[in-house]
Amino acid sequence: MTYIYPNEATFAPGELQVSETFASVMRHVYLWMCLGLCATGLMAALMVYSPLVIVLVLLAEVPLLFYALLIGELVLVWQLQARIHRLSINAARAWFLVYAVVNGITLSFIFLAYTMSSIALAFGVTAGLFGVMGLIGYTTKMDLSKWGSYLLMGLVGLLIASIVNMFFASSELEWLLTYFGILLFLGLTIYDTQRIKQRVVAALAAGDAQVVARVGVLGALSLYLDFINLFLKLLRILGRRRRR
Repeated sequence: MTYIYPNEATFAPGELQVSETFASVMRHVYLWMCLGLCATGLMAALMVYSPLVIVLVLLAEVPLLFYALLIGELVLVWQLQARIHRLSINAARAWFLVYAVVNGITLSFIFLAYTMSSIALAFGVTAGLFGVMGLIGYTTKMDLSKWGSYLLMGLVGLLIASIVNMFFASSELEWLLTYFGILLFLGLTIYDTQRIKQRVVAALAAGDAQVVARVGVLGALSLYLDFINLFLKLLRILGRRRRR
Protein backbone atom coordinates (compact mmCIF):
# COMPACT_ATOMS: atom_id res chain seq x y z
CA MET A 1 0.00 0.00 0.00
CA THR A 2 1.29 3.45 -0.90
CA TYR A 3 0.77 6.52 1.28
CA ILE A 4 1.24 10.01 -0.11
CA TYR A 5 2.08 12.93 2.14
CA PRO A 6 2.31 16.60 1.27
CA ASN A 7 5.85 17.98 1.22
CA GLU A 8 7.19 14.45 1.57
CA ALA A 9 10.95 14.08 1.72
CA THR A 10 12.71 12.71 -1.33
CA PHE A 11 13.60 9.54 0.55
CA ALA A 12 10.95 6.87 -0.10
CA PRO A 13 11.24 3.88 2.28
CA GLY A 14 11.00 0.45 0.67
CA GLU A 15 8.17 -1.96 1.39
CA LEU A 16 10.49 -4.35 3.24
CA GLN A 17 11.85 -1.57 5.45
CA VAL A 18 8.33 -0.33 6.20
CA SER A 19 7.12 -3.85 7.05
CA GLU A 20 10.05 -4.58 9.36
CA THR A 21 9.83 -1.21 11.08
CA PHE A 22 6.04 -1.46 11.41
CA ALA A 23 6.36 -4.87 13.07
CA SER A 24 8.97 -3.48 15.47
CA VAL A 25 6.78 -0.44 16.24
CA MET A 26 3.73 -2.62 16.92
CA ARG A 27 5.71 -4.71 19.41
CA HIS A 28 6.66 -1.45 21.09
CA VAL A 29 3.05 -0.23 20.95
CA TYR A 30 1.59 -3.32 22.60
CA LEU A 31 4.33 -3.42 25.22
CA TRP A 32 3.63 0.14 26.35
CA MET A 33 -0.12 -0.23 25.98
CA CYS A 34 -0.02 -3.25 28.30
CA LEU A 35 2.18 -1.34 30.75
CA GLY A 36 -0.36 1.50 30.67
CA LEU A 37 -3.27 -0.87 31.30
CA CYS A 38 -1.37 -2.48 34.17
CA ALA A 39 -0.63 0.94 35.70
CA THR A 40 -4.31 1.88 35.38
CA GLY A 41 -5.55 -1.38 36.88
CA LEU A 42 -3.08 -1.35 39.76
CA MET A 43 -3.88 2.26 40.60
CA ALA A 44 -7.62 1.57 40.49
CA ALA A 45 -7.25 -1.43 42.79
CA LEU A 46 -4.98 0.54 45.12
CA MET A 47 -7.57 3.30 45.36
CA VAL A 48 -10.26 0.84 46.43
CA TYR A 49 -8.37 -1.68 48.57
CA SER A 50 -6.04 0.64 50.50
CA PRO A 51 -6.39 3.68 52.78
CA LEU A 52 -6.49 5.75 49.56
CA VAL A 53 -10.20 4.87 49.46
CA ILE A 54 -10.60 8.09 51.46
CA VAL A 55 -9.70 9.94 48.25
CA LEU A 56 -12.55 8.15 46.46
CA VAL A 57 -14.98 9.20 49.16
CA LEU A 58 -13.78 12.80 48.78
CA LEU A 59 -14.16 12.68 44.99
CA ALA A 60 -17.66 11.26 45.35
CA GLU A 61 -18.69 13.93 47.84
CA VAL A 62 -17.14 16.81 45.86
CA PRO A 63 -18.05 16.32 42.18
CA LEU A 64 -16.02 19.38 41.17
CA LEU A 65 -12.85 17.56 42.19
CA PHE A 66 -13.79 14.58 40.05
CA TYR A 67 -14.48 16.80 37.03
CA ALA A 68 -11.21 18.61 37.64
CA LEU A 69 -9.47 15.24 37.53
CA LEU A 70 -11.17 14.42 34.21
CA ILE A 71 -10.09 17.78 32.79
CA GLY A 72 -6.55 17.07 33.99
CA GLU A 73 -6.61 13.80 32.04
CA LEU A 74 -7.68 15.60 28.88
CA VAL A 75 -4.87 18.12 29.33
CA LEU A 76 -2.32 15.31 29.74
CA VAL A 77 -3.50 13.58 26.55
CA TRP A 78 -3.52 16.84 24.59
CA GLN A 79 -0.04 17.79 25.80
CA LEU A 80 1.40 14.39 24.94
CA GLN A 81 -0.10 14.37 21.44
CA ALA A 82 0.87 17.98 20.76
CA ARG A 83 4.44 17.75 22.08
CA ILE A 84 5.38 14.18 21.17
CA HIS A 85 7.91 15.35 18.53
CA ARG A 86 9.56 17.79 20.93
CA LEU A 87 9.70 15.56 23.99
CA SER A 88 12.48 13.11 24.64
CA ILE A 89 11.45 9.48 24.41
CA ASN A 90 11.76 8.99 28.17
CA ALA A 91 9.68 12.11 28.83
CA ALA A 92 6.96 10.91 26.43
CA ARG A 93 6.87 7.53 28.16
CA ALA A 94 6.66 9.22 31.55
CA TRP A 95 3.73 11.40 30.40
CA PHE A 96 1.95 8.32 29.12
CA LEU A 97 2.39 6.43 32.39
CA VAL A 98 1.30 9.47 34.42
CA TYR A 99 -1.86 9.64 32.34
CA ALA A 100 -2.46 5.90 32.84
CA VAL A 101 -2.10 6.30 36.62
CA VAL A 102 -4.44 9.32 36.75
CA ASN A 103 -6.94 7.39 34.63
CA GLY A 104 -6.74 4.60 37.18
CA ILE A 105 -8.02 7.01 39.84
CA THR A 106 -11.11 7.94 37.82
CA LEU A 107 -11.77 4.34 36.80
CA SER A 108 -11.48 3.05 40.35
CA PHE A 109 -15.18 3.75 40.85
CA ILE A 110 -16.03 0.74 38.68
CA PHE A 111 -14.61 -1.53 41.41
CA LEU A 112 -17.18 -0.07 43.77
CA ALA A 113 -20.05 -0.29 41.29
CA TYR A 114 -19.51 -3.69 39.63
CA THR A 115 -18.62 -7.20 40.80
CA MET A 116 -15.08 -8.42 40.15
CA SER A 117 -16.34 -11.35 38.06
CA SER A 118 -18.24 -9.07 35.69
CA ILE A 119 -15.27 -6.70 35.42
CA ALA A 120 -13.05 -9.67 34.52
CA LEU A 121 -15.63 -10.87 31.95
CA ALA A 122 -15.86 -7.44 30.31
CA PHE A 123 -12.06 -7.17 30.25
CA GLY A 124 -11.72 -10.59 28.62
CA VAL A 125 -14.33 -9.83 25.96
CA THR A 126 -12.68 -6.46 25.32
CA ALA A 127 -9.27 -8.08 24.90
CA GLY A 128 -10.68 -10.62 22.44
CA LEU A 129 -12.51 -8.06 20.29
CA PHE A 130 -9.60 -5.64 20.47
CA GLY A 131 -7.20 -8.35 19.32
CA VAL A 132 -9.36 -9.23 16.31
CA MET A 133 -9.80 -5.58 15.30
CA GLY A 134 -6.09 -4.93 15.74
CA LEU A 135 -5.27 -7.91 13.51
CA ILE A 136 -7.62 -6.58 10.83
CA GLY A 137 -6.00 -3.15 11.01
CA TYR A 138 -2.53 -4.71 10.87
CA THR A 139 -3.14 -6.95 7.86
CA THR A 140 -5.71 -5.10 5.72
CA LYS A 141 -4.57 -3.71 2.39
CA MET A 142 -7.46 -1.26 2.19
CA ASP A 143 -6.69 2.42 2.62
CA LEU A 144 -8.78 3.41 5.64
CA SER A 145 -7.74 7.06 5.68
CA LYS A 146 -11.26 8.08 4.61
CA TRP A 147 -12.59 6.57 7.84
CA GLY A 148 -10.91 9.28 9.88
CA SER A 149 -13.41 12.08 9.31
CA TYR A 150 -16.41 9.80 9.88
CA LEU A 151 -14.96 8.32 13.05
CA LEU A 152 -14.13 11.79 14.35
CA MET A 153 -17.69 12.95 13.68
CA GLY A 154 -18.99 9.86 15.45
CA LEU A 155 -16.72 10.52 18.43
CA VAL A 156 -17.83 14.15 18.70
CA GLY A 157 -21.47 13.12 18.33
CA LEU A 158 -21.08 10.48 21.04
CA LEU A 159 -19.53 13.02 23.39
CA ILE A 160 -22.23 15.65 22.80
CA ALA A 161 -25.06 13.13 23.11
CA SER A 162 -23.56 11.76 26.34
CA ILE A 163 -23.36 15.26 27.85
CA VAL A 164 -26.96 15.98 26.80
CA ASN A 165 -28.14 12.72 28.33
CA MET A 166 -26.58 13.70 31.65
CA PHE A 167 -29.47 16.19 31.94
CA PHE A 168 -32.26 14.09 30.42
CA ALA A 169 -31.19 10.76 31.97
CA SER A 170 -32.87 8.73 29.22
CA SER A 171 -32.16 5.03 29.67
CA GLU A 172 -33.12 4.36 26.03
CA LEU A 173 -30.62 6.93 24.76
CA GLU A 174 -27.97 5.62 27.14
CA TRP A 175 -28.28 2.10 25.74
CA LEU A 176 -28.26 3.42 22.18
CA LEU A 177 -25.07 5.36 22.91
CA THR A 178 -23.53 2.28 24.51
CA TYR A 179 -24.00 0.09 21.44
CA PHE A 180 -22.99 2.92 19.12
CA GLY A 181 -19.88 3.48 21.22
CA ILE A 182 -18.90 -0.20 20.93
CA LEU A 183 -19.10 -0.05 17.14
CA LEU A 184 -17.26 3.27 17.10
CA PHE A 185 -14.30 2.10 19.19
CA LEU A 186 -14.06 -1.18 17.28
CA GLY A 187 -13.73 0.92 14.12
CA LEU A 188 -11.21 3.23 15.78
CA THR A 189 -9.08 0.25 16.78
CA ILE A 190 -8.82 -0.84 13.14
CA TYR A 191 -8.23 2.72 11.94
CA ASP A 192 -5.66 3.63 14.59
CA THR A 193 -3.70 0.43 13.95
CA GLN A 194 -3.35 1.26 10.26
CA ARG A 195 -2.66 4.90 11.12
CA ILE A 196 0.40 3.75 13.05
CA LYS A 197 1.74 2.33 9.77
CA GLN A 198 1.14 5.67 8.10
CA ARG A 199 3.14 7.36 10.86
CA VAL A 200 5.92 4.82 10.37
CA VAL A 201 6.11 5.64 6.65
CA ALA A 202 6.14 9.39 7.37
CA ALA A 203 8.81 9.05 10.06
CA LEU A 204 11.03 6.91 7.84
CA ALA A 205 10.64 9.37 4.97
CA ALA A 206 11.64 12.20 7.32
CA GLY A 207 14.67 10.26 8.53
CA ASP A 208 13.49 10.01 12.15
CA ALA A 209 16.07 7.82 13.85
CA GLN A 210 13.78 7.24 16.83
CA VAL A 211 10.76 6.19 14.79
CA VAL A 212 10.17 2.96 16.74
CA ALA A 213 10.15 4.60 20.16
CA ARG A 214 8.38 7.84 19.21
CA VAL A 215 5.63 6.34 17.05
CA GLY A 216 5.38 3.48 19.52
CA VAL A 217 4.46 5.77 22.42
CA LEU A 218 1.90 7.73 20.39
CA GLY A 219 0.42 4.51 19.01
CA ALA A 220 0.26 3.01 22.49
CA LEU A 221 -1.70 6.05 23.69
CA SER A 222 -4.20 5.82 20.80
CA LEU A 223 -4.84 2.10 21.24
CA TYR A 224 -4.89 2.41 25.03
CA LEU A 225 -7.71 4.96 24.73
CA ASP A 226 -9.59 2.71 22.29
CA PHE A 227 -9.24 -0.26 24.64
CA ILE A 228 -10.36 1.62 27.76
CA ASN A 229 -13.41 3.14 26.07
CA LEU A 230 -14.41 -0.18 24.51
CA PHE A 231 -14.04 -1.85 27.91
CA LEU A 232 -16.27 0.73 29.61
CA LYS A 233 -18.99 0.32 26.96
CA LEU A 234 -18.92 -3.48 27.24
CA LEU A 235 -18.92 -3.25 31.03
CA ARG A 236 -22.13 -1.26 30.76
CA ILE A 237 -23.71 -4.30 29.06
CA LEU A 238 -21.98 -7.20 30.78
CA GLY A 239 -21.39 -5.73 34.23
CA ARG A 240 -23.36 -6.84 37.26
CA ARG A 241 -23.73 -4.18 39.91
CA ARG A 242 -22.84 -4.85 43.52
CA ARG A 243 -25.63 -5.21 46.00
CA ARG A 244 -25.80 -2.31 48.39
